[in-house]
Amino acid sequence: MTEFVAELIGTALLILLGNGVVANVVLKGTKGNNSGWMVITTAWGLAVFVGVVISAPYSGAHLNPAVTIALAIAQKFDWIKVPYYILAQLCGAMLGSFLVWVMYKDHFDATDDQNLKAAPFATSPAIRNLRSNLFSEIIGTFVLIFVIFYFTNAEMGSDKTPVGLGSLGALPVAFLVWVIGLGLGGTTGYAINPVRDLGPRIIHTLIPMKGKGSSDWPYAWVPIAGPIIGAVLAALLYLALQI
Repeated sequence: MTEFVAELIGTALLILLGNGVVANVVLKGTKGNNSGWMVITTAWGLAVFVGVVISAPYSGAHLNPAVTIALAIAQKFDWIKVPYYILAQLCGAMLGSFLVWVMYKDHFDATDDQNLKAAPFATSPAIRNLRSNLFSEIIGTFVLIFVIFYFTNAEMGSDKTPVGLGSLGALPVAFLVWVIGLGLGGTTGYAINPVRDLGPRIIHTLIPMKGKGSSDWPYAWVPIAGPIIGAVLAALLYLALQI
């Protein structure tokens, strides 16, 4: 389990479960059809938990280029590893998305609405206004990254002895992603992660899906640029507050 493999597997599981719940909710004939936004946001939070549990001991569980870039800006991660991590995350996102398609293929085929067929792959805005959509992604990612900087390890006693929480140490980021989805996700579907959108969008473009429709590449820059800008702003503010 190298850093590359850990990031790849962790991101693949994140996307498999996260995009999987979208497929379960929106596609025709599934057991979870029309179960709603609460189901989607809750499962995404838990998907983050799963990805972090697997990858944290080996790679630090970035699973998101925005996290990797922000940590590098804050001098908490080596810049030379940034491309390596992002490549692993992109490959993992593509793998997870492909597995969602394989698992739900019958339901994709049974669904007529092209927008619903695309929803388990890439994000799309509720109201298409690229300026507002970009701002939404910036704000959502800013919250994600800025709060992550202030996560602390569990400690006990006046001497602050570290307390190992094992896999439970992944819960804070799961709760964070959950509340971002509930509070800020209704405008764009809260990508807050460039590869979460780019990897599945590439898969949607490549697979031979019946009645597929457009992959909406003109919108694709928003969930890539927004999270990166939000991450940079969060890292810069964090550094400014340390002075």
